[in-house]
Amino acid sequence: MKASKPTSLRGARPKLPRVSEEMKAWSAALAAEGESWPLVTTRAFFGFTALYRRDKIFALLPHTRAMQSPNALAFKLESPSARMNALLRHDPRIGSTQMQKARWFTFEMSCDTDLRAAIEWLDRAYEEAGTPRKHSWT
Repeated sequence: MKASKPTSLRGARPKLPRVSEEMKAWSAALAAEGESWPLVTTRAFFGFTALYRRDKIFALLPHTRAMQSPNALAFKLESPSARMNALLRHDPRIGSTQMQKARWFTFEMSCDTDLRAAIEWLDRAYEEAGTPRKHSWT
């Protein structure tokens, strides 16, 4: 008979805050923008809208749940350049996630004018998702 895990170890997933009403509207606008880009599809993903370029996920937009705060979206940059890392460090709206090793970052929105910067970060993640991976044998 297999021993069950102690209750304290079950469901070790982080608690995801509910998304704010403002963020729902911002996410809808960002999803509409992303869906207009070539090769982008969206899928429901645990309270988020996931943006994919072909089969590579590059962003999570809050739908019912948010990443770390009610106004944060997440995007993935697998191998940011030194210049990109500098941009990430210098943008006060950028945060790291519990998935930092997988190269996920958060972007904290606070007003409508943040939409432009959010689109720019999503575009960077989109562009990187389209870059073919370099294999060790090439």
